[in-house]
Amino acid sequence: MNDRATVRAFLKDLLLKRGDTDEFADTDSLIVLRGRLASVDVLELVVFLEEQYKIDFGEQGFDQNRVDTVDEIMVLIKEAPS
Repeated sequence: MNDRATVRAFLKDLLLKRGDTDEFADTDSLIVLRGRLASVDVLELVVFLEEQYKIDFGEQGFDQNRVDTVDEIMVLIKEAPS
Protein backbone atom coordinates (compact mmCIF):
# COMPACT_ATOMS: atom_id res chain seq x y z
CA MET A 1 0.00 0.00 0.00
CA ASN A 2 1.43 3.41 -0.91
CA ASP A 3 1.56 6.35 1.51
CA ARG A 4 -1.56 8.04 0.15
CA ALA A 5 -3.58 4.83 0.43
CA THR A 6 -2.26 4.24 3.97
CA VAL A 7 -3.26 7.75 5.07
CA ARG A 8 -6.67 7.47 3.41
CA ALA A 9 -7.29 4.10 5.12
CA PHE A 10 -6.32 5.55 8.51
CA LEU A 11 -8.60 8.57 8.05
CA LYS A 12 -11.45 6.39 6.83
CA ASP A 13 -11.09 4.26 9.97
CA LEU A 14 -11.19 7.37 12.18
CA LEU A 15 -14.33 8.55 10.40
CA LEU A 16 -15.98 5.14 10.64
CA LYS A 17 -15.39 5.12 14.42
CA ARG A 18 -17.47 8.32 14.51
CA GLY A 19 -20.21 6.73 12.39
CA ASP A 20 -19.24 8.85 9.36
CA THR A 21 -19.46 6.68 6.25
CA ASP A 22 -19.43 9.52 3.71
CA GLU A 23 -16.70 9.38 1.10
CA PHE A 24 -14.04 12.10 0.93
CA ALA A 25 -11.73 13.43 -1.75
CA ASP A 26 -8.05 14.12 -1.17
CA THR A 27 -8.83 17.85 -1.19
CA ASP A 28 -11.79 17.70 1.23
CA SER A 29 -11.44 19.44 4.60
CA LEU A 30 -11.83 16.92 7.42
CA ILE A 31 -11.18 19.19 10.39
CA VAL A 32 -11.18 22.94 9.84
CA LEU A 33 -14.07 23.55 7.45
CA ARG A 34 -16.17 20.42 7.82
CA GLY A 35 -15.47 19.30 11.39
CA ARG A 36 -15.69 15.64 10.48
CA LEU A 37 -12.90 14.76 12.91
CA ALA A 38 -12.97 15.64 16.61
CA SER A 39 -9.95 16.85 18.57
CA VAL A 40 -9.27 13.35 19.92
CA ASP A 41 -9.23 12.07 16.32
CA VAL A 42 -6.70 14.75 15.42
CA LEU A 43 -4.49 13.56 18.30
CA GLU A 44 -4.69 10.01 16.95
CA LEU A 45 -3.75 11.31 13.50
CA VAL A 46 -0.76 13.22 14.90
CA VAL A 47 0.50 10.12 16.74
CA PHE A 48 0.02 8.04 13.59
CA LEU A 49 2.01 10.52 11.48
CA GLU A 50 4.78 10.81 14.07
CA GLU A 51 5.15 7.03 14.40
CA GLN A 52 4.57 6.01 10.79
CA TYR A 53 6.38 8.84 9.00
CA LYS A 54 8.72 10.30 11.67
CA ILE A 55 7.06 13.73 11.45
CA ASP A 56 8.14 15.70 14.52
CA PHE A 57 5.37 18.13 15.41
CA GLY A 58 7.25 19.09 18.57
CA GLU A 59 10.07 20.44 16.42
CA GLN A 60 8.05 22.04 13.63
CA GLY A 61 4.96 23.00 15.61
CA PHE A 62 1.41 21.93 14.95
CA ASP A 63 -0.90 23.66 12.50
CA GLN A 64 -4.22 21.90 11.98
CA ASN A 65 -4.42 23.32 8.47
CA ARG A 66 -1.46 21.11 7.54
CA VAL A 67 -3.39 17.95 8.44
CA ASP A 68 -6.82 19.03 7.22
CA THR A 69 -6.78 17.22 3.88
CA VAL A 70 -5.11 14.14 2.48
CA ASP A 71 -3.20 16.38 0.06
CA GLU A 72 -1.84 18.52 2.93
CA ILE A 73 -0.82 15.40 4.86
CA MET A 74 1.03 14.13 1.79
CA VAL A 75 3.04 17.39 1.70
CA LEU A 76 4.02 16.83 5.35
CA ILE A 77 5.10 13.26 4.58
CA LYS A 78 7.22 14.41 1.64
CA GLU A 79 8.90 17.03 3.85
CA ALA A 80 9.63 14.51 6.64
CA PRO A 81 13.13 13.08 7.04
CA SER A 82 13.44 9.65 5.45
